[in-house]
Amino acid sequence: MIQLKTLEELRLMRESAQLVSKTLGMLAKEIKPGITTLHLDNLGGEFIRDHGGEPAFLGMYGFPKNLCISPNAEVVHGIPNEKPLQEGDILSVDCGVYMNGFYGDHAYSFEVGEVTPEIKKLLKVTKESLYKGIAQCVRGKRVGDISHAIQSHCEAYGYGVVRELVGHGLGRKMHEDPQVPNYGKKGSGKVLKDGIALAIEPMVNLGTEKVKFHDDGWTVTSLDNSPSAHFEHDVCIINGKPVLLSTFKYIYEALGIVSDEEKPFTLDF
Repeated sequence: MIQLKTLEELRLMRESAQLVSKTLGMLAKEIKPGITTLHLDNLGGEFIRDHGGEPAFLGMYGFPKNLCISPNAEVVHGIPNEKPLQEGDILSVDCGVYMNGFYGDHAYSFEVGEVTPEIKKLLKVTKESLYKGIAQCVRGKRVGDISHAIQSHCEAYGYGVVRELVGHGLGRKMHEDPQVPNYGKKGSGKVLKDGIALAIEPMVNLGTEKVKFHDDGWTVTSLDNSPSAHFEHDVCIINGKPVLLSTFKYIYEALGIVSDEEKPFTLDF
């Protein structure tokens, strides 16, 4: 059952999501060749606690670390470790915060040093697909409209859209109804209404859409070991239109990126 939120609840959710955003912005300055993902995990957990939140992933379903950090062919749920990052890697950092009774949960795929043009394009297209999905988050449309927008954009470039892992509703629980696949048919799925809150998260492989689940119970990689990109935002519907609860602006400030991509989905409420 979909749990619709009041404006006051969405304001509290925005605080949780924004702490995730600030955590990712802090980490953006630290991601470089030679740094370990375990170091990033420790920094992220400390930052979240210092700002009044709890690392939501730690202990959730038994996950052992603060953040899910997934390099290269790892799609999601990578466990931070002591292996140093290398020049040309890409790194999905998925962060969750629990604060004020609500969860925030979003992700960004970072370049480590200089990456190849092929990988840079994968990241660009995957992030574009996220915003195309968000644009469909309109009162009266359906979940399948979000899914189709993401799938059609990514597959137009020949990329593999992961099937086994999906976005989700968000609120007092990390994973609520409805599921939000990154593939699907227009006009299918649950109807979108004011007060819905979703974590929309394209997971897109340079090669096959098929994935492998590893014996550690967490790590998921592309089956052909091709690089995988992952971007995630928290979004709600207010007055019939999509409104971002999360932001990439702290990442962009850290990396010197200028972008107005979030402007159509920004509302002060």
